Amino acid sequence: VFCFPDPRTDPWPLVYSPVPVTLVFTSYLLMVALGPSCMRQRRRLELRAPLLAYNLAMVALSSYMFYEFLVTSVLANYSYLCQPVDYSRSELGMRMARVCWWFFFSKVIELLDTVFLILRKKQEQVTFLHVYHHGSMLFNWWSGVKYVPGGQAFFVGMLNSFVHIFMYGYYALASLGPWMRRHLWWKRYLTILQMCQFVAIAAHSSYNLFTECPFPDGFNTAVFLYILSLLALFLRFYYRTYVRGKR
Repeated sequence: VFCFPDPRTDPWPLVYSPVPVTLVFTSYLLMVALGPSCMRQRRRLELRAPLLAYNLAMVALSSYMFYEFLVTSVLANYSYLCQPVDYSRSELGMRMARVCWWFFFSKVIELLDTVFLILRKKQEQVTFLHVYHHGSMLFNWWSGVKYVPGGQAFFVGMLNSFVHIFMYGYYALASLGPWMRRHLWWKRYLTILQMCQFVAIAAHSSYNLFTECPFPDGFNTAVFLYILSLLALFLRFYYRTYVRGKR
């Protein structure tokens, strides 16, 4: 099944062909490469109101997606150990496919994170981790929505949406200005929450590599290896920021 597009989601926006998502990805890399030089002779932008609006919107979208993933999986009696994709056009099957598409589309929207950093001349924050994570999630979830919109994949989207409620909540508060900084002491714990998410996803995806489950091993393997790469990069970030930095 994994080799064939899901006929339900295949005609949906940005899913029907790899061309649109590839163009988005290429435009993103061009913006990362050329944006800082374009801003060099221009003054940095504060963007406090747009940042606050954007981050609050992302909190709302993440909350909606988490709710949909959770409620749909409960109503459909999803298993957290082994869940094949429901390829039917049942109400719950379509509901799960739709929220998977919204999760994929949220990864397109999240590219604005980088745009805001470049416009604010915070180039030091546009790290390899930042670009790798934002860019790779586009293709990961494009393939997820095109081939396996549901099943085991729901756990990744649900957990990531939950973490992003707090992450974009943090960014919304940070956008209010320097006076808020003393209230954001919990940034370190947000990073720990993100890494706990990766560990949970790695355990979830690897479990079915050693058990019989009618969900594509190729997808679970890809998720497992990708999550390990993110965990390694986040551990490096955590060490450099909170351990070595403090010392």
